[in-house]
Amino acid sequence: MANEPMQAPAIEAVAMARHVRMSPQKIRLVIDMIRGQRAEQALQILRFAKKRATRDVEKVLRSAIANAERKAEDAGASLDVDHLYVSRCFVNEGSRWKRLRPAPMGRAFRYQRRTAHIVVGVVEHHMAAESRIAAAAAEAQSQKGVAGAVKKARQALAGKKKKPSAKPKK
Repeated sequence: MANEPMQAPAIEAVAMARHVRMSPQKIRLVIDMIRGQRAEQALQILRFAKKRATRDVEKVLRSAIANAERKAEDAGASLDVDHLYVSRCFVNEGSRWKRLRPAPMGRAFRYQRRTAHIVVGVVEHHMAAESRIAAAAAEAQSQKGVAGAVKKARQALAGKKKKPSAKPKK
């Protein structure tokens, strides 16, 4: 295991919306359209799809993208949003709201309002992660060289100041 090459850690972010007042079956129709797409293309698909569920899914996708940007900012890395893609997205069934509807002869019919939990995850493409890490390493190496040169110059100046002068003190 020690000899295995290290892979660049890709930035991954997840967002979820719980108790969305819509049937999971209707949301799955929209989720299936964006699964595996680039984040930018998924937003375009959601913008022009004629389904009511696209509003909720788009909101969750935008939140996942914002979470990825925040994660990269906290890690001190630069993230290009164009390299994000929808890695996982699914819909689970939420709690059901039991309701009653008046029926003839004083009876009541029971019906259920379904809710859903939407989960969308975005991840940075592995090639983009490798290039981002290589650029960060190159930047650190260039800064290391500059800092080393500055340090050497300061030491040289400090060495000149410490030499005793030829004038005797009175």
